[in-house]
Amino acid sequence: MLMRTDPFRELDRLTQQLMGPGTWSKPSAMPMDAYREGDWYVVAFDLPGVTADAIDIDVERNMLTVKAERRPVAKADDVQMELSERPLGAFSRQIVLADTLDTERIQADYDAGVLTLRIPIAERAKPRKITIGAGSGRKQISG
Repeated sequence: MLMRTDPFRELDRLTQQLMGPGTWSKPSAMPMDAYREGDWYVVAFDLPGVTADAIDIDVERNMLTVKAERRPVAKADDVQMELSERPLGAFSRQIVLADTLDTERIQADYDAGVLTLRIPIAERAKPRKITIGAGSGRKQISG
């Protein structure tokens, strides 16, 4: 069997053991991407191994909070764990959303371990053309 060594794998494993899994009072961070796609602001969170019912999304004013929990998989009594590198516990991320986003119409999808939030750009924030009206014409001064 071919084995590859990674000098940082043991350091990562040790750090995870010392810090422990995330808890609801002290959750671990979750990686994310954020970008604008046309008239939408898109935020994608990596949550592999998390079930959709273990994800909580809240918006209060312009603060978006995503919480998730990766729970251990139920194992039979005769199973002996040889290696466990996937972190368990709570994960959380808070994002301050701009006032130019419509937080009333956020769409959330969860597929293949990726939570994708699509937030529409508010109508008031979209560029618009201002038309110039014609005046009422010339006015005559009499006197």
